[in-house]
Amino acid sequence: MPPSTRLALFTLISATATIFFLQKSLRRLRRILTAAATTKNPSPKGKIFFISQTGTSKALAQRLHTFLIQNNLIFDLIDPKNFDPEDLYKEKFVIFVASTWEDGKAPENGRFFVDWLVESADDFRVGSLLLKDCNFGVFGVGGRCYGESFNAVGRGIVKKMRELGGNEVVEMCEGDVDEGDLDGVFDIWCKDLVGVLKNGVLGDGVSKDGILGGGLVEKGEVLRNVIGFESGEEESEGEYEESDEEEDGSGEGEIVDLEDIAGKGPSRKSGGVVKENGNLNGVSKNRVKEMVTPVLRANLEKQGYKIIGSHSGVKICRWTKSQLRGRGGCYKHSFYGIDSHRCMEATPSLACANKCVFCWRHHTNPVAKSWQWKMDNPLEIVNTAIDLHTKMIKQMKGVPGVKTELLLEGLSPRHCALSLVGEPIMYPEINSLVDELHRRRISTFLVTNAQFPEKILSLRPLTQLYVSVDAATKDTLKAIDRPLFGDFWERFLDSLKALKEKQQRTVYRLTLVKGWNVEDIDAYSKLFSVGNPDFIEIKGVTYCGSSATSKLTMENVPWHADVKEFSEALSQKSNGEYEVACEHVHSCCVLLAKVDKFKVNGQWFTWIDYEKFHDLVATGQPFDSSDYMAPTPSWAVYGANEGGFDPEQTRFKKERRHKSTR
Repeated sequence: MPPSTRLALFTLISATATIFFLQKSLRRLRRILTAAATTKNPSPKGKIFFISQTGTSKALAQRLHTFLIQNNLIFDLIDPKNFDPEDLYKEKFVIFVASTWEDGKAPENGRFFVDWLVESADDFRVGSLLLKDCNFGVFGVGGRCYGESFNAVGRGIVKKMRELGGNEVVEMCEGDVDEGDLDGVFDIWCKDLVGVLKNGVLGDGVSKDGILGGGLVEKGEVLRNVIGFESGEEESEGEYEESDEEEDGSGEGEIVDLEDIAGKGPSRKSGGVVKENGNLNGVSKNRVKEMVTPVLRANLEKQGYKIIGSHSGVKICRWTKSQLRGRGGCYKHSFYGIDSHRCMEATPSLACANKCVFCWRHHTNPVAKSWQWKMDNPLEIVNTAIDLHTKMIKQMKGVPGVKTELLLEGLSPRHCALSLVGEPIMYPEINSLVDELHRRRISTFLVTNAQFPEKILSLRPLTQLYVSVDAATKDTLKAIDRPLFGDFWERFLDSLKALKEKQQRTVYRLTLVKGWNVEDIDAYSKLFSVGNPDFIEIKGVTYCGSSATSKLTMENVPWHADVKEFSEALSQKSNGEYEVACEHVHSCCVLLAKVDKFKVNGQWFTWIDYEKFHDLVATGQPFDSSDYMAPTPSWAVYGANEGGFDPEQTRFKKERRHKSTR
């Protein structure tokens, strides 16, 4: 090919490429200009949550999602069960299409999300500014035939979002699936929503730039910045600052329900609480609220609890099941001689004043500073607890390994561990309840979390009274117990002092959590003289899985060797006042006992003469812990080959069949 021809061909190809590039660039520019003309400001991405049981709300949310896309508004469609509500504060705009299910409850896919909103709004540590940068709108789906629970979930979401500082930028609309035009009402609400998003129209006011433009929305006389504080503006100093006075006592009546939220927000006074029928809108003024809400009841029953009345519970213990099979009892069998197959685990108060990081119930129980609920009769609580417990024992009939003679004995409980969950001494009639148990010659082992010293002082004689000593310093106690009271440390120390006044058997209960509370041996030893307990139980924490409220792992669980080492060091710090007396290897638990009281001529007397105890109680005369002690068998003594396992029982080990890695 001649040079001139090659040059002409090269020129033609270059020109063609240039034209193609220019055409492509023009098309791109046209798309950009078209988008700019369609919406003045690009929309930030928001989220649409559907809370749906039968699919109605989900279908509506999908329609809304399509409608917003058609209006160049970018939103993600989200199933709340796949969303961590603790990330809600990061969102600029969220929309809820929420159905209400049976008894005013949220459908299953949104139950955790709704529970989180309730507990967070009612938790004084979270504060009312958590969602200050989050704008929201709610469309409720329900049926008016359900009366008060009509659209309870949608109304509750609005209430709790507001309490957490959220900005409701479009008024909630309540759709009725039984009466009226649900689709038509929803379509009108969707148009209103788009108007707010694009033009800022809301109620009586109009925003110049709209929500997505960063403008202000005026509703009546209220002017709010719907996307938070503008740059250069600051919150009024001290308006939401937490004061010592507020922390220390002003919130006596507030409720902090269910799980915890990580971290601590500004303090505030609590709003409404969950209604008896499951509504999230509060309780009528003329009705005393019940502690156990429908949501709470479902959570606890799922864990195997039997709910008694409105605030109590009973549950069969794994050690009860174990000893019914003759496979060994719990550490209280080894340390104190209880019959585990005749022990009833119960509580008259599911509420507590702490939210401990190692709570084995993952905080599926209420939290409060004082009793403020409907109160059940103590006689009814005891009767129902025994009835439910015996029914659970009967259900063990026919279970492989259960021994008939032990099953028959188990139908008549002799012991009651008032340590199931919560804080039993919060129950105002705790003394009457204990009296009812003793009248039936049922021993009482009560555990308190050391936040109600005045209640400890007023307790009548118990078989054994425990105080949880979860830490030895103020900072550690605050971190591990997460108490509600601002004066928690003073209450803790006063509880130990109150323990010193008791004449019956008293115990410090230490739960060791590696990485949290195992380093302060000196500080623990200094607490001995404060409460002068008869015994000190030292137990490794039980791992119950991680949750939104606890990030403990197996790394935090000490070995039995670790517990022994800690116990021996603590004994040495007592300068001979306490010695290691017993152990139960299976429970990773060790017992220190007062030498001058419970070691007689080289023999430990940590066991209890239960019949003698009941006889002493019946006299009404004063008595002390030395009056009903009994000798400890050799197999339960620290260092014995049995490791605290009763040789009359049959040791059983599960066969573990792991897949071969070869």
